[in-house]
Amino acid sequence: MSEETTLIQTEEYLKSGIHIGTKFRTKYMEKFIYKTRTDGLSVLNIKEIDQRILLAAQLLAKYDPEDIIVVSRRENGWRPVRMFASLTGTKYFAGRYPPGVLTNPQLKDFIEGKIMLVTDVGPDKNAVKDAVNMGIPVVALCDTNNPVNNVDFVIPCNNKGKKSLGLVFYLLAKKFLELKGLINENQAFDKTPEDFSEE
Repeated sequence: MSEETTLIQTEEYLKSGIHIGTKFRTKYMEKFIYKTRTDGLSVLNIKEIDQRILLAAQLLAKYDPEDIIVVSRRENGWRPVRMFASLTGTKYFAGRYPPGVLTNPQLKDFIEGKIMLVTDVGPDKNAVKDAVNMGIPVVALCDTNNPVNNVDFVIPCNNKGKKSLGLVFYLLAKKFLELKGLINENQAFDKTPEDFSEE
């Protein structure tokens, strides 16, 4: 895989563990699996991960930041989600997602959105359900064991590890800002993947 065609050096992907899946695989996720290790863990295809992160950033960049809702119930995703939101101006929920916040206009914290990004369809199922009820497309980080019903666009990755989640949100933020014309592709992005990883 040539380095020029990837968002970041392959070595960085490998260091983060972004490609290490679980011992379980759902039918849909099989197409993203490169091989199964001797210990039974599935290994995701890095080229596919890279391509899908790019496509997800392109999709998100079609929306105004205030129309994007980013959700992470999983603690390892809190820092990446907060960092992504602070750089891009999107709405976010790190931790508990308030029930009905998208579907009940009577709530004082009611919000509207046009697209949702979730770190894991399992823990974030309530947010996904609300998005589906409101007809909002869902972009989801999915590991090898994730079902993808109600997901409109899948980013295959290890969606449990701190470094992996940090790297995904770092790359999404960087590409999103480039596509929005807020940073130049050639200028240095003053954040690193480590800035997005939980201490």
